Amino acid sequence: MRAQREGFPLERIVTALRSTFPEVSPLEAWRLALGWSRAQTITQVAGLYLADGLKPPTLSEAMLCRFEHGPDRPGPEYAGMLARVYGTHLDQLGLRLRCVCGHGHDELRYGQPYEAYSGWAPVLLSGVELMSTASGLPAVRESLRLALLDTPRGGPVAVELVEAVVEHYALNYSRHAPGVLFDEVHATRGLLRDALAAPADTTTGVQLRRAAGWLSALLGNLAFHLADHSGARAHLVVAAALGDHVGDARLSAWALGAQSMVARARHDQAAALAYARAGVEKAASPLVRAQLLGWAVLPSLAQLGRAAEAERALGEATGILAADPAGGAPGRFGFDAVELDLHEAEAWLALGRTERAVGRAEASTAGCVPYTPGWAAATLVLAQAEAEARPGDAAARALDVLERVPADRLRSTSRERLRRITITLGDADTATVRDLREQVRTLAPFIDVHGRDATA
Repeated sequence: MRAQREGFPLERIVTALRSTFPEVSPLEAWRLALGWSRAQTITQVAGLYLADGLKPPTLSEAMLCRFEHGPDRPGPEYAGMLARVYGTHLDQLGLRLRCVCGHGHDELRYGQPYEAYSGWAPVLLSGVELMSTASGLPAVRESLRLALLDTPRGGPVAVELVEAVVEHYALNYSRHAPGVLFDEVHATRGLLRDALAAPADTTTGVQLRRAAGWLSALLGNLAFHLADHSGARAHLVVAAALGDHVGDARLSAWALGAQSMVARARHDQAAALAYARAGVEKAASPLVRAQLLGWAVLPSLAQLGRAAEAERALGEATGILAADPAGGAPGRFGFDAVELDLHEAEAWLALGRTERAVGRAEASTAGCVPYTPGWAAATLVLAQAEAEARPGDAAARALDVLERVPADRLRSTSRERLRRITITLGDADTATVRDLREQVRTLAPFIDVHGRDATA
């Protein structure tokens, strides 16, 4: 605004914006330099199409947001239209296409407004799609079933295999729709019934019970992500009990942390904090302690408004992660800085510190693989933090999640975040906000009134 008042050329305003805010992309900087909203840009582009005698493509503020922040890029034709609208050229917008030889390309192809992010596209080999992890799920369970047919009471091979199966589920948890993975884990745990009732020996019995405990922990987490809080609680109680029975402190601590999460969802903050602290007491390693502090203690204290204690828990968790040589651990039972950023952002939101929430949510979003459950969670937390001051941008972010993540993969936690965003948007009445409210209102539940999968 100061630059506009002083009559700076547009290109100089763009340079000043990008120098002051390095995170602003060239494409966003040109729009901001003009003082345009995303809706205004879309209107201007549509006007160009009409002036050229062409029908404008279907575009939205959410799509333009993705062009500005990634990971998508506008296609050649739409990139050219943006350059015309902004009064510049592709290089200055950071949009000139280049092939591996380094030469630019200006070919325009009508009807292709954007280039989709291909990081999760199926890999093709000689025209044949490679087997996906989802295709491999039944095969993993079948391998365990064959091992147990050979040794019905269990043994070293069966124990090693069931531990590998648990690891497979934990590391690939986010690649599957919760309902699909729940059925697989449930069926796998059922295969252990006879061996658990009469194990080959004491050691085998202990090892199989430990594996059954981790499978129960997975079922509890999956039930929670399917909005079945009572079922989640039942599975997690079993997981914690089996952890105590076999002396697996990590399992017991994790199950207590998950019970804290369920209690928070039931708005029982006192129970949530009690479970969280019990989990911290059982943590057998620094990383597990950091996980319980960030995932369970921090959000519980924030919900209770105990800011000073929440900051202390956050400081300890951050310090432990910073000192960890590996920087955290992968998988459903692991923990890393990206996840801590997410929990911190939600804690700041609960404590009313919106600006701090925005910063941590942006960091979490930047660290996630696009369109994964973690990306959806971080993007929605960022949208909620923006909802009051920037309702249009917040609604566009939320719509982007709904466009990118199929309903069956949209966890109950993300659905709850969407609900809170619509509440925070209050009386805002723009086309984007109205679209978001309608899409959230009509979002298919996981299970319909007849007990059938309503998202299939």
